[in-house]
Amino acid sequence: MVNAAITAFTETCRQLDVSSTPLAMLVSVPSQTAILLNLDAAVDNYELIETYVISTSRFGVGQQKDSRRTPLGLHRVAEKFGDGLPPGAIFKGRIIVGQITKDDPNANIAHRILWLDGLEPGFNHGNEVDSYSRYIYIHGVGDESTLGQPASKGCIHMTADDLLPLYDQLTINSLVWIGQFPLPQAGGMD
Repeated sequence: MVNAAITAFTETCRQLDVSSTPLAMLVSVPSQTAILLNLDAAVDNYELIETYVISTSRFGVGQQKDSRRTPLGLHRVAEKFGDGLPPGAIFKGRIIVGQITKDDPNANIAHRILWLDGLEPGFNHGNEVDSYSRYIYIHGVGDESTLGQPASKGCIHMTADDLLPLYDQLTINSLVWIGQFPLPQAGGMD
């Protein structure tokens, strides 16, 4: 499963004439799993380095503005928010507005934000299908019990334990491919 997903991802990059990045992330909507890949430059091939439980939209997949659906296709990390902030930071409009507490673990957007920009004109980039103007992020949430099932309003949710190191690893322009391909559940390999 993983090798098939990596092959499909690299073929998509070739078709779109998008250069490989040192790290890339693949997000599987049906599996509610994401994987982090490292490019082995010597053989120009990606290898798996980490698997994550994630959550995509409870409204399904879709490209349209205001649909609250998770957009498919090839994206890049356009902006990052949260450098130097403590875990548990709560964001509104990409500005820190508080801190998660034991008494109130709820937060819609927490810890860090990786803001995505679509790379496929007319599909996830431009006009009414633009992932960036739809504010599609990879981010944390206060209530992590919903991870592993569709629960977001379009974004990709992750645990703080996974998101914090991932945020430090991914750079601006790192590739993120969101699709309907299968991946093994986090913790399992194929």
